[in-house]
Amino acid sequence: METYLSIILRTVLLYFLIIVIFRLMGKREIGELSVLDLVVFIMIAEMAVTAIENTGEPVMHTVLPMLLLLGIQISLALISLKSQKVRHWIDGKPTIIINHGKVDDKAMKQQRYNFDDLLMQLREKDINKISDVEYAILEPSGKLSVIKKSKTKREDLQLPFIVDGIIQHENLKNLNKTEFWLRKQLKKHGHKNLRDISLCTYGNGVFYVDMKNEKEQH
Repeated sequence: METYLSIILRTVLLYFLIIVIFRLMGKREIGELSVLDLVVFIMIAEMAVTAIENTGEPVMHTVLPMLLLLGIQISLALISLKSQKVRHWIDGKPTIIINHGKVDDKAMKQQRYNFDDLLMQLREKDINKISDVEYAILEPSGKLSVIKKSKTKREDLQLPFIVDGIIQHENLKNLNKTEFWLRKQLKKHGHKNLRDISLCTYGNGVFYVDMKNEKEQH
């Protein structure tokens, strides 16, 4: 009877502890979890199961590692807010798979992404022909974001040119733009110090600039 009571108490305690941990880690959809998120979730689940089964071990032997994992996860999240390199290392970067209706074989190979995966995800979005796609972007979560071709005009992909004051040279290259062109255009709009820009995107001749708490469109 005492063993059953211990199992019940441990189950209830760990249940609420896991809820608190996941809430503190932040809200993210299952499909948007990073590799590190999945590793932490699996480790916590395994620890909880082991603690419930091994009633002879003090429950704190499980609670302490859980709290340690929570601390690590929150620390990495705070660091990633300030460091783009850390953010890319943790979450990865989006990859353009289809650019203006043309499949980028090199990008697919780098991501180990095959045509079966591409066609399947396009069908899930009711798209049967690659020629109907203007852009397809493979997100870090593995989800495929698709922008269909416009019947009226060719749409430019809204890619970030500046994130946290750092120029995204790869995105500039994807839209056939240069750093000199970017600096010249932003200077025309009164933005001389690019490090003061939190986010800058460009598409269809329009700049979107977010400087600290101010949002502007040009």
